[in-house]
Amino acid sequence: MTNHPTADETSVEIDPPSEAFDAFSTAIEALAPDETLRFEQLRVSRDGDEVVFETEDTRYELASDREIHDAAEANAAIVTNWYFFEHVAGDHPPRRAFLRWLEHSEDTAVGERYAALRDGLVREWGQLRITVRLTDRGERRYDVRHVDDADATTGGGLETYDDPLDARRLVKFDDDGRYRPLKTAPTLPTGWAFPELGPREMYETVETVYPATVVNWHRERDGRLDIDHWRETMERQSGIYGVIKTWDRGEGYEHVNRVAEACCDDSQCLKRREWQYDEETDLDVDGGDGVFPCREPCSLVVSAARKWTQLDGETERTYEFELTPSEKEQIETIIDAVADGRTHEIREADIYDGANRYRARYLRAKLFDEDGNLAGVPTEPAEDDGSESGSE
Repeated sequence: MTNHPTADETSVEIDPPSEAFDAFSTAIEALAPDETLRFEQLRVSRDGDEVVFETEDTRYELASDREIHDAAEANAAIVTNWYFFEHVAGDHPPRRAFLRWLEHSEDTAVGERYAALRDGLVREWGQLRITVRLTDRGERRYDVRHVDDADATTGGGLETYDDPLDARRLVKFDDDGRYRPLKTAPTLPTGWAFPELGPREMYETVETVYPATVVNWHRERDGRLDIDHWRETMERQSGIYGVIKTWDRGEGYEHVNRVAEACCDDSQCLKRREWQYDEETDLDVDGGDGVFPCREPCSLVVSAARKWTQLDGETERTYEFELTPSEKEQIETIIDAVADGRTHEIREADIYDGANRYRARYLRAKLFDEDGNLAGVPTEPAEDDGSESGSE
């Protein structure tokens, strides 16, 4: 969910901090005769002994420090907006771009944006809900929480934090207490909030929850995202992972499609997959809709691919089972339920769902022998000891 500033612009009164006026005065004093300070709607330059202060709606020719101060005070929203992004946000380009993105600064005028910021502007980043609000002094405060806790109150069950490092512990396990090996999996736990963060603390919290996502998002926006595709990534594997290189046998790339479908779907990872089979060959599987990109096969994909390389290298055999049509469909339903991670959603009383626990237990009781073989058919055929062979 993203709420965008509305078109109804209202006047927002701002009481700027003295630091903003001081920084603005210093910036003007540092201007060379042919130099213009430009930021969004603000333009400031020198014309002889006068300072020309321009916005979209106004133009001032200022001859004294008092006049400069009065003009800045009359346009406090524009000046504090400049001060925030030029001095408070810092010079780290990914953080600066992210802060601007959060409040739609690239496509919304300052006055309209400030009016919306008073009520709070919301962006979603994976499963994070980030709300930015404006203070009476033109400063920003950020609330970071799970999207599912959008309507929860900090006094009504949410645990609140102010140290970004606390996020490491909070997101280590999902709501069921299971370890989350993939930080961008859609299993972020609920029940917490960072309700009053400054811009740097907010950025650090986001990067703790989803490491390097803002940096790669920023690189992609600037056209600098370096992508390592499947082939080049696998060619770098060595040791126990070197076996993956044997998977490419000149038989196409259908196996990589299966890997991407299994691991990189939006239901499994919130990144948008940008890597393909190689630079010239796109995969057939959709890369997803995530806001931040995935630039290379991750360690989980590489580890899974090693196992699948070994499994796909086995020689196929023919097994013969006798199943009713309903039993065949139930096995298919069970596989789908496990693959989609929905087994926990199936109610015990819902015996009409083929993946229902009691339905699965009944099928096992009916089809498995005492050694756990489906329909009594062993995985490995019994070796012929020669006792039934013809002998003279």
